[in-house]
Amino acid sequence: MTIAGSDSVGGAGLQADIKAFEAVGVHCCSVVTCVTSQNTKRVSSIFPLPLPTIEDQIDSVLEDVKLDAVKTGMLYSGDIAELVAKKLKRGVGPIVVDPVLAASTGALLHSTGLVEAIITKMMPICTLVTPNAPEASRISGIKVKNEKTANEAGFEILEMGPKAVLIKGGHLKGPDAADYLFIGNKVVKLATPRAVGDTHGTGCALASMIAAHLALDQGIEESVRNSKRMIYKAIMSREIVGKGVPCANPLAVLRIDAKKADMLEELELAGGELEKLMDGDLLPEVGSNMAYAVPGALEADEIAAFDGRIVRTRRGARIVGPARYGASKHVARIIVAASCHDPGIRCALNLKYSESNLEACREAKLSIASFQRAREPKGVSSMTWGVHMAIQRAGGVPDVIYDKGGLGKEPMIRLLGTTPEDVLTKLKRIKAKR
Repeated sequence: MTIAGSDSVGGAGLQADIKAFEAVGVHCCSVVTCVTSQNTKRVSSIFPLPLPTIEDQIDSVLEDVKLDAVKTGMLYSGDIAELVAKKLKRGVGPIVVDPVLAASTGALLHSTGLVEAIITKMMPICTLVTPNAPEASRISGIKVKNEKTANEAGFEILEMGPKAVLIKGGHLKGPDAADYLFIGNKVVKLATPRAVGDTHGTGCALASMIAAHLALDQGIEESVRNSKRMIYKAIMSREIVGKGVPCANPLAVLRIDAKKADMLEELELAGGELEKLMDGDLLPEVGSNMAYAVPGALEADEIAAFDGRIVRTRRGARIVGPARYGASKHVARIIVAASCHDPGIRCALNLKYSESNLEACREAKLSIASFQRAREPKGVSSMTWGVHMAIQRAGGVPDVIYDKGGLGKEPMIRLLGTTPEDVLTKLKRIKAKR
C-alpha cells in the first residue's frame, strides 16, 4: 500500500508509486493524503484531505487486505503523519518512509509540524527511511554536502529508530550518483553513473520499488540494490510529458524486457550491412564490434553485440558469431558512459584510426571529439574516463570520439548513434567520403 499525495501530471506521488509496484510485480493499494495541482514546471495548489477521510481509506484497506509492505510519501502535515503512524502500528509488514518535503520543481510539499512528526512518530516504526540530501539535512540537523557529512547524518537518523536509512546522493557532487545505506553499524555505498539533468518522480518511485521488493521477502540491502538498478533505467527512459522537468518511467523495465528480442534482430540485420561496408581500411587490428544497449544499461549483459567481433578475412569483413547480450565489454563501456549525457545514445561501433578516416568523418559533417590516453588517471576505466572527457570538452555527445592510442593500446575511432540503423547511416556517409 502507498500512502501519498496525488500528482495531477502523473510523474510523481501515488501515480508513480502504483507504476513502480507494478514494475516489480506487486499489486498496489492506495491511500490519498493530498490532492496537488501541479505540472512539470510548478505546484499551484495543495489540498490536504480531512483526517477522517484519510483514516477511512486506511481502515477500508486494512479490514480487507493482508499487506506485505507499506510505503509512505507525501504526508504534508504533522497531524496526517501522526494519524498514519497510529494506524500502521498494528503490524502491516515492512514500512518504507519517503520523507517528502519538496517537489523536484522546488515547491514545498509540507506544512508546520511534519518534520517533527516524522522524527517522533514515523521513525520508530519504519523499516527504512529514504531521505535525499536536503531532507537528511533537515531531519538530522547536519548539512549533508559530501560523503563524510552523509555518513554523519545517516548514523544520526539511525539513532531515531528506523532499522535502516538510505541517504540518496543525487544532490551531491561527483561523477557518480552515490547513495548510502546505513544498517546497524555498517554503511553500504551504492553508485550508478550520474544522469545529466533533473527527473521528476525518482524519489517516489525508488521508495516504492524498495517496498515492493521487501513485500517479496527480499532483505533490505538486496531490495535497495535491485531498486537502485531499476530506478536508473526509469531515469534513463524518462519521458517528456510537459514543458518542464522530464518524468521518470517506472515501467521502463517491463518495456525493456519486451523489446530485447527485437533489439537482437535489429543488430543481426545491421550485421549483414556491416559485412558489406567494412573493409581493411575501416577494420582495426583488434577487430570491430557494434553494440546496442537497452535504455539505462549498466552492465555488459544489458548490451547486445556480436560474439567474436567483426574480423578481417580473405573474403572481406565477417561477423564471427551471433548477436547476444554480454558479448562486448569494450564497446559496452562507451555506450554506458555516453548515455549518461544523452539517454538516446544506445549504439556504438569502433573503427580503425587513421588520418584519412578522421578526415572522412569531418567531410561527412559529423561532430568529433577526442581524449588523450596519456592524461588518464590511475585506477579508472579507460573508455569510461575517455568518453566522459571527450563529451565534456565537446559540450555534448558527438557522433565520433577518437584517441591516438598509447602504450600497448591501439588508436581508435568510435562512432556513436541512437540505433544500429543510425550508426550505419553515419558509417555510409564516412565511406562515401573516403
